Amino acid sequence: MIPGAEEYGIDLALDDARVERLLSVTPADVSAADELSFCRNVFVPLTTACRYTCTYCTYYDPPGEASLMAPEAIRETCRIGADAGCTEALFTFGDDPDDRYDAIHGQLAEWGHDSIHAYLREACEIALEEGLLPHSNPGDQTREQMATVADVNASMGVMLETTADVRAHGGPRGKSPGQRLHTIRTAGELGIPFTTGILVGIGEDWRDRAVSLAAIRELHERYGHVQEVIVQPVAENERWKGETPDLAALRRTVAMARAALPDEVSVQSPPNLAPVRDLLDCGIDDLGGVSPVTDDYINPDYAWPGLHELEAVAEAAGVPLRERLPVYERFVDGPGDDERWLSPRVRRELDADTAAGERYRAVFGD
Repeated sequence: MIPGAEEYGIDLALDDARVERLLSVTPADVSAADELSFCRNVFVPLTTACRYTCTYCTYYDPPGEASLMAPEAIRETCRIGADAGCTEALFTFGDDPDDRYDAIHGQLAEWGHDSIHAYLREACEIALEEGLLPHSNPGDQTREQMATVADVNASMGVMLETTADVRAHGGPRGKSPGQRLHTIRTAGELGIPFTTGILVGIGEDWRDRAVSLAAIRELHERYGHVQEVIVQPVAENERWKGETPDLAALRRTVAMARAALPDEVSVQSPPNLAPVRDLLDCGIDDLGGVSPVTDDYINPDYAWPGLHELEAVAEAAGVPLRERLPVYERFVDGPGDDERWLSPRVRRELDADTAAGERYRAVFGD
């Protein structure tokens, strides 16, 4: 039983035979992709406050130290990103920061918002005005929270991380795999193109990895909304001194992900955290969002590579490198049902006769 599944009404009927097949997958069982993709983004960390205190995470700041990014700073960051040719505004913040941090709650109230999601909506509106497509990753969400911002996002995401009960998630505010799966399911019910993924090396075992990937597959089979799955190794930092997964483990896990997922779902490994050149034959076809103007604030010790480095990775693989939008093309030009995936607001931005609209369509035309 997945921890928290009953509490959050997760009724996955995972196929034991599928899990067993995944456990036997090796890199030799999958094929390399025929192209690699990436998205040019600007990272907008609304706040470093988070209700969780995961032992591998450097993103959160303790109460009293976290602040809230002001609307003027959001606009300036988005404007710089748009000028640099970015198409995505990646919004992140810790889970329910206004629940634990009095100062964050007070600042939101001062700015006229009763919740962090109400403020996220304003932030996404700013991004759209400045010519960027929002992709929000605000952690666990209720249906009400997600619906508050769904129509101003091109896509959204949350890392499942693992279906296992691991010590790294422990404590009185520990993460619940059932709650994570509930967020992924809610995105499917609301018709939101969605990114998720697993962390490798936080205390899970091989069966946990296989079960996590099988759970993602089952939810995608129900709703068709998962656009990419990230296979991300835990990285050593000032808070995490545990072992990082070795290359053999990463190669096997990426191959497992490729074998677990249908062809239309991309498998991604972040090039600032994983040795992607050594994973190319294991089935990755996406290098994620990278920014020419901002840091990876979740992993500040690991700089994003430049475009020339991504081009070198693709050249080493002997495949083309293609830029994409934060929402994958099949959700934009689907067979007659694109209105299910894109709100009228986002569709207007994609179709607009503006510099931003032309930039979005140019990416599709590559």
